[in-house]
Amino acid sequence: MTMEAERTLGDEEVTRLGELAAQLRVDSIRSSTRAGSGHPTSSLSAADLMAVLIARHLRYDWVNPPTRANDHLIFSKGHASPLLYAILRAVGAISEQELMDTYRQLGSRLQGHPTPALPWVDVATGSLGQGLPVGVGIALAGQYLDHLPFHVWALCGDSEMAEGSIWEALDKAGHYGLRNLTAIVDVNRLGQRGPTELEWDLDTYRRRVEAFGCHPIVVDGHDLVAIDEAFGQARQATGPTVVLARTVKGKGVPEVENKPGWHGKPLKPDVAERAVQALGGVRQIRVSGPRPEPVPPAGKPSAQQPPELPRYEKGAMVATRNAYGDALRALGSRPEVVALDGEVSDSTRADKFGEAYPDRFFEMFIAEQQLVAAAVGLQVRGYRPFAATFAAFLSRAYDFIRMAAISRADLALSGSHAGVEIGADGPSQMGLEDLAALRAVQGSTVLYPSDAVSCAALVAGMADRKGIAYLRTTRGKYPVLYDNGEDFPIGGSKLLRAGKDDDVALVGAGVTVHNCLAAADELAREGIKARVVDLYSVKPLDRQRLLDAVRDTGGRLVVVEDHYPEGGLGSAVLESLADLAEPVRVAHLAVRGLPTSGTSTELMDQAGIGVNAIVSAARALC
Repeated sequence: MTMEAERTLGDEEVTRLGELAAQLRVDSIRSSTRAGSGHPTSSLSAADLMAVLIARHLRYDWVNPPTRANDHLIFSKGHASPLLYAILRAVGAISEQELMDTYRQLGSRLQGHPTPALPWVDVATGSLGQGLPVGVGIALAGQYLDHLPFHVWALCGDSEMAEGSIWEALDKAGHYGLRNLTAIVDVNRLGQRGPTELEWDLDTYRRRVEAFGCHPIVVDGHDLVAIDEAFGQARQATGPTVVLARTVKGKGVPEVENKPGWHGKPLKPDVAERAVQALGGVRQIRVSGPRPEPVPPAGKPSAQQPPELPRYEKGAMVATRNAYGDALRALGSRPEVVALDGEVSDSTRADKFGEAYPDRFFEMFIAEQQLVAAAVGLQVRGYRPFAATFAAFLSRAYDFIRMAAISRADLALSGSHAGVEIGADGPSQMGLEDLAALRAVQGSTVLYPSDAVSCAALVAGMADRKGIAYLRTTRGKYPVLYDNGEDFPIGGSKLLRAGKDDDVALVGAGVTVHNCLAAADELAREGIKARVVDLYSVKPLDRQRLLDAVRDTGGRLVVVEDHYPEGGLGSAVLESLADLAEPVRVAHLAVRGLPTSGTSTELMDQAGIGVNAIVSAARALC
């Protein structure tokens, strides 16, 4: 079945599209009933929309998913995976056997919600409100970086239109004039527990979409001709388009059509059998939609010299956030590096990259969910995004970070203004949970440099790191500790003071390394020999360095962190030593109360992570 998009559909084409939509419905029912779980009714409502899209408008080479000019199809309503997998069978990407026998089964790539285990899936979806924001990132790459004619289509559910992230996405799509982005909203009126907020109030949806700078097209989501016309308009639009399709949940199965209580429930075998027969039975339609336009092949990457990282004078007072900006600007020599910020680039220092490479800098304003989602979308297209904001504000985007890991995304995050060290701004601005949150992300890397040299080296290391890499930076200026050019491997650490007969080890990261050094000087005057360890790599952790410290000090460790005690540096250290047979005595100094405003020194002293507290803890252990 090959159908190219034409100005008007003839009767024969409409009939063929109707047959394809019926097959998509039948396969959605069969696979979910066979699995005993799934969301068939959410798939049935969008079947007509997807039949028209794949047969007439989605330009895609299904044999070669990485083709540069392929369109992108994102199921933002990821629970409609039966429909997506039915599409993949219809285009010949997967077999009927795989669809019927492996959907939602252990080890299958046809998981309950889509993931990039399938080469035709760009990102994991299923946490609602995320597919469209990621689509914005892909569209940004296509329009502003790749300069390729591919289009991004995002199938959204009406329930997820209550998510603020959807409107962040539409706002940024309108701001950047993304003519290559179309959101298709399946307005089927029913959510998980009953009616959605707006039900079938298409006029309110239309006015909201217009208010965010996007062009709405309202259609009957079961009128194949109207759908075809809407998609044709979207392809030729001069800005982002939102197709608002009025549909019926469970369409095609009278026993469940437009009835609450069927969300996420497969049809029982007897109901499924009747539904399949009513829809005309099992079909073996194969569809070959339009192919992408020929484009020049991607040029071979030229041999690149390592970026010339910034250099700092030992002992000079430099904030690590400044080093982040300097190093990021240096990385701009690599054409795949892009930067994003959440309207705080003069604080995160990402503005240094923006000044040097404005064509590769994207301002997401105060929209942290869209900030992370755009980074995920940009890396889909092969770019290496660095996204920065205050450490505390990344908590707003945590679900996007979690889902990025499931998407197997490779991206770098930077959180500035972390800990009580920031001073007078007060606790609303203090990232005190970020190390715990990012450590918990599957496959993540968590870095916390203590000086400018180590920070610049770690920023460079993040550029080639797989997975989610997070760098915590410091607001205040602290002395440069290391020589330019010194190596800082991820997973390593540095020994700043050490002797074979040390009495105690002071273990810090970031700002607390400087407090540990000052405390070691004070302890030396008392005759106590203190080792100082800079655990700049919080995850992965340098376990061997800790084992050496335990052996050499008789198991006496003071771990100091500008973070709440749960899940941060102390937890990482204790977890790494949990299986030791020999005894370890650890004094864990962390921020245990609610901070207030004050100077950095006052707040660290009040929190019990200042120099005096470290000296007291070491003295007690010894």
